Amino acid sequence: QVQLVESGGGSVQAGGSLRLSCAASGYTYRTKKMGWFRQAPGKEREGVAVIYSGGGRTYCADSVKGRFTISQDNANNTMYLQMNSLKPEDTAMYYCAANGGTLLLSTCTEAGYNYWGQGTQVTVAS
Repeated sequence: QVQLVESGGGSVQAGGSLRLSCAASGYTYRTKKMGWFRQAPGKEREGVAVIYSGGGRTYCADSVKGRFTISQDNANNTMYLQMNSLKPEDTAMYYCAANGGTLLLSTCTEAGYNYWGQGTQVTVAS
């Protein structure tokens, strides 16, 4: 089992920055990849960015490329999402996800993850 706890969400003005954190505990040594997803009201959950245990990264949403940076601190079992130049359309609940145990092939969809955090709200005002 892997437990995930997100933090760092909040309300900012457009153009501002936030850094989300995801603290993992439990059988973290078995984690193959971790990712950030987001879900805006009335929309489906979408993948934002993924980082593999070896450090490889994928940005799932074209809209965040160049503005968001995913990173991880393996020593502290924490994953981050640095979000710069935030836009109102970034407003959503942001979720941390982990693929523990057997590698699930999907990268940017929910099917690729078997552990989820409770989410942290990000609101960007125009």
